[in-house]
Amino acid sequence: MPTLSAMNDRRILQLGIPLLSLLITVLTTPDQKRADWRLFLVDWAISLYFTAAFWLGNRALWRTLLRRLPHVDQTSRRLWTLAGASLAFTAGAAVLLQLPLHWMLPQYFSMRPAQLLSAALFDLLPTSAVLLLYEALYFFQQWEANVRRTEQLQHASLQSQLDALHAQLDPHFLFNNLNTLAALIEPTNLPAQSFVEQLADVYRYVLQAQGRPTVPLAEELAFVENYLALHRARFGDKLKIEVRVTNAARARLVAPLSVQLLVENALKHNVASQAQPLHVLISAGEDAEDANFLTVENSYRPRQAGFAPGTGTGLANVRRRYELLGATWPVAVAADAGRFRVRLPLLAVGMAAGEVRQKPII
Repeated sequence: MPTLSAMNDRRILQLGIPLLSLLITVLTTPDQKRADWRLFLVDWAISLYFTAAFWLGNRALWRTLLRRLPHVDQTSRRLWTLAGASLAFTAGAAVLLQLPLHWMLPQYFSMRPAQLLSAALFDLLPTSAVLLLYEALYFFQQWEANVRRTEQLQHASLQSQLDALHAQLDPHFLFNNLNTLAALIEPTNLPAQSFVEQLADVYRYVLQAQGRPTVPLAEELAFVENYLALHRARFGDKLKIEVRVTNAARARLVAPLSVQLLVENALKHNVASQAQPLHVLISAGEDAEDANFLTVENSYRPRQAGFAPGTGTGLANVRRRYELLGATWPVAVAADAGRFRVRLPLLAVGMAAGEVRQKPII
């Protein structure tokens, strides 16, 4: 997540404060004072005193607001809030900073309202320049990070498709032949017809999802229903599925095939028998705590033989995909009390590659 690194921030402070104070001194010092280097240094020291205070104070305001309002769609609100807070801070600081100078040199630093107002208005000019500098740097780092994330997501998607081509037959070939097979099955054999149609629907979704960074959760759940229907034909009562997802959650977005992978892992790595059925619960949006997550939870009884133990590659890939999509929260995995649970963050509608919601680390 983009932010100014500690090294860059320190360099900006070390160079920016002295140079800005020197520029202000050069532009505001009368010619007679410039001729006397000692008077010029005094003016520069006073300018440095004001510049450092205004710079560090407004920088702290900017960092605070960036932590609270980090997202792209919050930029306008952050800038307006920053403008108001900076105006109030600069006006107040101008008065407070003037007090010790007025005490030492009252003839040069008056506390009359008209002069204080004039000083505060002048101080707003360099303050605005400093804040524009920080915002510009932050904007370009966001842009660079978004471009990099988009490229990584495209690469991950292409690699996933290449892996699928190496690992299995071309989905187009299977999909077309499934339709042919459905036409050859006797019309009276309804279970076989239904099975083939559901299998075709599974491959249709895989084909449609290719190249799409996100899909509505409703589409993904419809695909998972077809996927599970195929397994119910094999597992029967050994498999218990419950889906509790609100309509609001169904409108949110997820990475395609991510929910299916979690269900597949549950089927692949756990015992499912008449005595110990495999229970899978898919839920989202039932309470305020889970409003932004989809949870896939299953009974946890790892197979002792048969399938090879899981390598965690599938979950690692899901985590990486959601990171590249800029999910506000990470994918969370937990196993306790005989239950295995994975929580996927639900993405905002309209969010896709390049539309990354970021929380900077300041």
